[in-house]
Amino acid sequence: MIREKICEAITLKKLKKIVIDLRNAYRDMDKVLFFVAALLFVFGLINILTASSREAVVNNGVSMTYYFKKQLEALIIAFFACNVIYIIPTKKYYKYMFILYVFIMGLIGYLVIWGKEINGAKNWLTFKYIKFSFQPSEVMKIIVICALALLFEKYYRSLKDKFTSKNKLNHIYIYIITCFMAPMLLIFLQKDLGTMFVIFVIAAVLYLLSPINNKDKFKMIGYAAGLGIIGLLIIFAIKGSILTPAQKARLTNFFKPCDTYETGGYQVCNCFIAINNGGLFGVGPGKSTQKYSFIPEPHTDSVFAIFAEEYGVLGAIVLFFFYLVIIKRIINISSNAKTIRGRFITLGIAIYIMCHIFINLGGIFGLIPLTGIPLPFLSYGGTYAITLAVAIAIVERIDIESKKQIEI
Repeated sequence: MIREKICEAITLKKLKKIVIDLRNAYRDMDKVLFFVAALLFVFGLINILTASSREAVVNNGVSMTYYFKKQLEALIIAFFACNVIYIIPTKKYYKYMFILYVFIMGLIGYLVIWGKEINGAKNWLTFKYIKFSFQPSEVMKIIVICALALLFEKYYRSLKDKFTSKNKLNHIYIYIITCFMAPMLLIFLQKDLGTMFVIFVIAAVLYLLSPINNKDKFKMIGYAAGLGIIGLLIIFAIKGSILTPAQKARLTNFFKPCDTYETGGYQVCNCFIAINNGGLFGVGPGKSTQKYSFIPEPHTDSVFAIFAEEYGVLGAIVLFFFYLVIIKRIINISSNAKTIRGRFITLGIAIYIMCHIFINLGGIFGLIPLTGIPLPFLSYGGTYAITLAVAIAIVERIDIESKKQIEI
């Protein structure tokens, strides 16, 4: 009886501490970043309802609110995940990051060997009995950012010290390069070039801004490029080609999509039509015509075309303004971070969001090949929504620690 009361008292004390920590976190976080992100998530949810209604009913034979409900479920999970992130000190990431890295790499490796190809890539882990799908490579983007930031902080003095032995430096460089090259290789084998490119850009920018001296930076870039070329040659020797026919078509047909309408340009060409239909003010919420069979899966990577058709150029300007606010707030938090890990994690997350915006919109506007990269806050995708929300929560946690001016 006494033991049960003691356990109950300890549990209540822990719960009280969690509540207090959460209250303090909400008090100290960047309110502008929080509310703008929350607003975009809510608007994105509504936009998914209008963009996916026809796709759900006609093509998949489910309720018109099917994708809306699935995205709502993901956002509810994201809300609870974010509340956990808010109260976990970033110093504890050293305990968990290696385990997470190995675990997600294991899942990606499993999909490379045994995964089922969906839309040309083996990047979805499905659990049919509980109707749940998960994309490990999406989570890998944030893990690579955090892992690189922790490596830069852990070895900061060794990297900056002129008297550090070459042997020790070479070991550190191997850790850093392996950290992002290994997942890039596996994701390439999954045939997910978009995700691989995002990780490459994030890692490249963080690497160039890292505390590694410039001479060694360019030397290691040469080594990494050499390894990449050797890897591509091995793949070519085994398979006879590096890219699939679908990937080659995307690389060659993106610039003038309407001229190659029948051979791969139809999606981007119809996105052009949708944006043109929207004009300055748009046709109105839910009144898009291009979502009716013209644009495949209009609620995913082509969602901006539907948004532009319904809300027009003015709506797009407002959306871009909110994107700028979010990126600016994250960069400000990065510049004010009190730890090396905090500076690089927040910078990496800003690059991550910018990459998704540029690659998605670049594909829609025919500037680069169209990939399956989702548009932040607006595109349908449970794994991406949770990952993006968690990324912003990590930024908020770093801002909280910076304001307290303590290394927790």
